[in-house]
Amino acid sequence: SSPQYRTCPVGNLFALKQQLPAPAGMAYPAQARASDRYLQKQENLYLKERFIDLCQKHDYYSDIRETVMQTLTQQIRERVAGLPEGVALSAKELLHLGSRAALDQALSRLVRQGALMRAGRGAYVRPIETRFGVRAPSAEKVVEAIARLRGETVVSHGAAAANALGLTTQVPVRVVYLTSGRSRRLKLGAQIVEMKHAPGWQLIKAGQPAGEAVRALMWLGPVHAREALKTLKQKLPESEFRA
Repeated sequence: SSPQYRTCPVGNLFALKQQLPAPAGMAYPAQARASDRYLQKQENLYLKERFIDLCQKHDYYSDIRETVMQTLTQQIRERVAGLPEGVALSAKELLHLGSRAALDQALSRLVRQGALMRAGRGAYVRPIETRFGVRAPSAEKVVEAIARLRGETVVSHGAAAANALGLTTQVPVRVVYLTSGRSRRLKLGAQIVEMKHAPGWQLIKAGQPAGEAVRALMWLGPVHAREALKTLKQKLPESEFRA
């Protein structure tokens, strides 16, 4: 009987027989006379030798691939450990460590092990360990990191801006951001963060109080704008109010 191997590319002797040409001076049973027992025996010995050789090589290279994958996974794990909260990591940043296919496998392995969280398509973040357990990084920090990674302009939604500026006591139920990039959703643990594509005029003065005021007023609408402007005059510096 043939030795047992963990995995083998040819499966069994019959499958190998279909793939290999007959050795010189030898025909396979379909072509040989049924009475030629000696020829069939020699052929079987030849097939067994080739089978064992192929399986041994396959196991050897499988071991090498697994060692390389473990090394790559450990390299990524060490890099992840030094990431600040919310900083996103992508396979493109790690191409100096290995091929894209190998990196995708290593990143998926780290997600399964809990060392990484998949925040969105091609974006990974490090979970935060506290004395109370593991939590997802803050949505604000992740969105800021993804904006830097993708080169996008990202701002708070008008509802969040109005609440932050004290123009409403209504707390947004959903976490929504406006972006110059494509619309998508990020999953941070149990929290879903929406990023909605918006035209450029809705993204003006990103990161400035004046820009937040504009988006808050757009969300409040003309009915509440006059009263909101009075509040903003008291809250914002003159330079921001006239910006």
